Amino acid sequence: MSDTREYLAESPRVGIRPFTRDDAAEFTARARESRELHHPWLFPPTTPEAYAAYAGRLIDDPTRAGFLVCERETGAIAGYININNIVRGGFQSGALGYGAFAHAAGRGLMTEALNLVVRYAFGPLGLHRLEINAQPRNTGSIGLARRCGFRLEGFSPDMIFVDGAWRDHERWAITAEMVRT
Repeated sequence: MSDTREYLAESPRVGIRPFTRDDAAEFTARARESRELHHPWLFPPTTPEAYAAYAGRLIDDPTRAGFLVCERETGAIAGYININNIVRGGFQSGALGYGAFAHAAGRGLMTEALNLVVRYAFGPLGLHRLEINAQPRNTGSIGLARRCGFRLEGFSPDMIFVDGAWRDHERWAITAEMVRT
């Protein structure tokens, strides 16, 4: 899957670029292939209709920014990282959500990509703080937060409604001052 679009930022193995409406077929196929990996933590769209609504929010809503993680060698979509709930003014903050697709999981691509998104958020987007909320048993998500320099700030019982129930979450955060340039 060769992709000729320009990346917002690149590392040796991945590039990040915005979501487009044209990515529906590949994204939803990858999401369907990754159901077992994602359950019970997240539920990315698996149909063209669900993708259109999801991508539309990321593209059109100024309080969100969505990034596709692409393998530079092939252009294949390896995962995604979204900044949600962007608050401007004195706060300059956003909440991260992300997922790797099964074919790319465990290869370190998301670590490279999250570092790119953090730098992009603190640079061109002008944010000061990013947060990750992860369920305590989601060791993959917590490991990614740690590898990228996020600090554990607390625990929130019954914080987010996921997979039919209110779930506890650990709160991880990073600020612009914590990132090495």
